[in-house]
Order: sequence, then structure tokens, then C-alpha cells
Amino acid sequence: MPEQFNQTDYDIAIIGAGISGLTAAAIAGKFGLKCCILEKEPKAGGYLAGFSKDGFHFDTAIHWLNQCNKDEMAGRIFNMIGTDGPKIKTMKKIHRFKGETYDYLLTNNPDELKEKLISDFPHEEKGIRKFFYAAKKIGKGSLKYANLFRTEESMSAFEKPLFKLKLLKFVLPLIKYVFYNGEKGVPKGLNKFFKDKDLHKLYSSEKDLLSCLFPIAWAYNNGYQIIEKGGARVFIQWLTHINKKLRNDLILNAEVKKLEVNNKICESIIYQQKGKEYKIKSKYVVSTNDIETLYTKMLQADVASPKFKSKLNDAILYSSAVTVSIAIDCPAEDLGINQELISLTKEGIKRDDHNGGDPLLSDISIIAPSARDKSLTPEGKGLITLLIPAYIDYNDYWQTEKDENGKFIRGKKYKELKNKVAETLIQRVEKELSIDLKNHILFYDVSTPITYYRYTGNKNGTMMGARPGKENMQAGIAHHQTPVKNLILGGHWAELGGGVPICAKTAINSILLILKKENKESFKLLANYMDGEMGIEELNSSSLVTNYDNSWTN
Repeated sequence: MPEQFNQTDYDIAIIGAGISGLTAAAIAGKFGLKCCILEKEPKAGGYLAGFSKDGFHFDTAIHWLNQCNKDEMAGRIFNMIGTDGPKIKTMKKIHRFKGETYDYLLTNNPDELKEKLISDFPHEEKGIRKFFYAAKKIGKGSLKYANLFRTEESMSAFEKPLFKLKLLKFVLPLIKYVFYNGEKGVPKGLNKFFKDKDLHKLYSSEKDLLSCLFPIAWAYNNGYQIIEKGGARVFIQWLTHINKKLRNDLILNAEVKKLEVNNKICESIIYQQKGKEYKIKSKYVVSTNDIETLYTKMLQADVASPKFKSKLNDAILYSSAVTVSIAIDCPAEDLGINQELISLTKEGIKRDDHNGGDPLLSDISIIAPSARDKSLTPEGKGLITLLIPAYIDYNDYWQTEKDENGKFIRGKKYKELKNKVAETLIQRVEKELSIDLKNHILFYDVSTPITYYRYTGNKNGTMMGARPGKENMQAGIAHHQTPVKNLILGGHWAELGGGVPICAKTAINSILLILKKENKESFKLLANYMDGEMGIEELNSSSLVTNYDNSWTN
């Protein structure tokens, strides 16, 4: 072991120091379990790590937060860890829909958008009101989900049917909309409300009807939040501080190579750090890293069946992205780019082309982090982020080659291609927003799917793991408990979907499953909190909990 870590035995070893791994370790530490977190990169954070240059602080992933209010799921999880966490505020201006023939804004008062649409499409008034009513009803149902996030894998045979009955209240408003998907399905679903093709244009890039309804539902709930100061990386700074206080070890530059398994028990973990191999032992292991890498490279071949590995290979994943992080010489607001996310959409193209990764066609998400938080830039300067969905095999794997170890070699052609894509996106934004962006650029940085793959190890650089849907559900892609008895999945691979709420949810559930095996009293205490049967004060007053001193400052 390296000198700074003289312990080789832990209660829990956690693979990956993203938000899920750090959250899991902090929760485990509160229940008296000693953890180490193994991170292959030189700093913690995963997608939330961000980067800084010349006084500019760039976020790399988050568009906005949701479910982080104190009474919502993610908020309840973070509050049980500590009450000194990153301060959040509700977004007032949320989402601007911008096409060639339309320009609409969704705020935290969705009725403003409703009345604007009725004014522009008076012949569709009845359907528009019905559409917004349906979204509001979905929003009310989703608020009940704050106490419905325990994994069924932690429940008794008696608890499971009761849980499903409660969950039904959330699901029922959704069922009638679930089956409207794809090129034909979305328009058919929208036709249930309104038939005007110009009104349909607002949702021309959505892959399913629920994706049209949920943003309005969350807006009704004040469900869009942003961090007041410091960007997404402050979550990582906060959790790192807590883990240090709870005496958990964060081991950086530590790439896990192998889990040694005997009789379905992981007996040790072998990781490589600065060219040397080290071995640690842990009673439990939580893996938040890429699920296919875990099953096909870290574990011996007989742990999972070839059939299941084939299902993993065929899983339907979220796309990766191209992200252009731009530093400018003026506030972003001077260019008309404000707090809201702008979706810049081409009209008259197929639905799949909006998300296909072609920089000339794909929807562009435009965000001005500095309009949300002035601490991210030097005074008088600004940040703008451009993002499109993208795929790792674009243009012959972004004009890269592979070395003998299968790693991508990023040469001159790669750099030329990524900069060409960035310039194309900048030109589109200038033209379609009628702004002079290029002359205000101080510098920009481009991340491609190759970049995201390098830094996270996620298959194809996917941003959020496996997509919700029938195929992935039937294949059993998402799960916590593995065939190795003491190996639990966390992170966005343990559940379909992604984002901060999912990562927090899977983190707490991974520790809950360990407590169920390790300490029945602690398990019951945490389960009761998750089920809403006790508050944070009662939880923290228990002798089973190690209280953190809330000493972090931002």
C-alpha cells in the first residue's frame, strides 16, 4: 500500500469516486463502517469534477438539478449526510424552445407558457389546457416519490406488495402516456391533445410523450434547481470533506484491475497505482464503475453467464456528448443568453436526427453557467456551454487509432475534427440566435465521447448509463445485488436512468443492502428514514449514527 494508507482491511471498498461513490461512503461512515474509495483519476468527481483555467470554472455535465429540495428524494438523502451541503435555489427561467419559426420559454410558472401557446394557437385552447393539466397531475404524483425510493431488493415478501401499491399512485397518471414513443408514436400521443403541426414542433426532438410532459410537471413543482455558488463540483468538495471527517480513505490514481472471488465471495481487490499493484481486503465491495467492465474484465469469467454478458453488450445506453466550454470576454447576458437552458432545434428533419450526433443537425443545448453563478468567472467575463448528443464511433472513432492495449491515440486528425465540430456548433449558434459570439471568445475547450470515455471508463462515453425502457427492463440490466454475495452495484448502473438523483438513490440503497446483512438495527433505522417514517432529527439522535459536525464551508 502507499505510505499514506497503511490500512489494508476495510468494511467497504467502493470503486469510483463520483457522486454516487462518495455519497455511499459518507452514508456508510455515518453508520460506523470504515470505507476506502478507489478512483482511477487524479481527482474525485467523475462527471461532476469539472475543470478550471485562467480563473474560469467549468462544469462538465449538469444542465440543472432536480429532486434536490429538502423534502424531495435527493434532498432528503443529502440532508441525512449533513446540513451544510451546497445551497441550491429554484430556477425561475428554465427552458427556452428555439426553432426557426418559434421561440417559447418555460418558467417555474408554467401557466405563463400555457397562456402564450393559447394566444398563438387559439384553435387548440382545449387541448393545450388538457396537456398542461395532465403535466400538473404527473407533477403531483411525482412528489409522492420522495418516500418511495427503497430498492425492492431490501424488502421483505410482506413489504413488496405494499410498496407496489404506494408506487401505483405515482405510476397511474403515467400509464396512458407510456406507449407513445418514436417517430410515429410521439406525434400520435401529442394528437391526443392538439393536432397543429406548428405546435408539435416544440417537441420534434423528444423520443417519447412523457419527455414532453415531465419538464412541465417538474416546473409546476418548482423542481428545477441550480447550485447557488461554485457549480456542480462543490458537491464533490462537500462529500470529500465529509468522508475525510468520517475517516474514510480516498485513494486516487487507483485503477481497479481485478476482484479476486472465491466461492462467490470477493476476498480481495487488486488495483494499480503509478505502475505498481496493490491488494486490499474488504468485507463488502460497492462498484459504481462501468457495469460491463466489471463483469467482463474485473471479475473472473464464470461469475456471470455468457447470456447475461451478451445482454450487457446489447443494452440500450444514453448517448455520449460533445461539449464546447467557452470563456468569453463579457457577461453571457450581454449576448442574450440567460439562466435558462436553450434548446436550439432544426426544423423539418426526422426525430432521430435531432439526437443523431451530426453537428449540422443535432439539437444544441446552450447554457450560460455564469448567468446562474457569477463566482465561476473573473468579474465582467462569462461562460457559455454548448452540448449535443454524440457517439463514440462518429467519423471512424473521431479519427483516432488504438494502441496495443486498446487505448485511443488522439493525434492531429482527432484534434482537427473536434475543433471543426466545435466551430460548426459556434457558427450555428451565431446564425440561429443572431449573436456575435466568435468575436467574444477568449478560449474554448472541447470534450468528445473519446474524452468522456477516457475520464469515466463508461462504455462508449455514455453520460448516464442504461436508458429506461422495455428492452433494458426485460434484460435485467439494472440491479444492486450481483452473483458475488458481497459485491453490490451502485451508481447509475444500478438503476435505469441517470443524473444526480439516481446516483444518490443507488448510493443509499447500496449501503442499505449492506446494513441488512451487517447490522439489522441500523438497517431498520435507515429503512424507516427512507420510507418517511422518521425525520432527520430522530435519525441523527440514534446511538447507531455517527454525527458529522457540519463543518464544511463553500
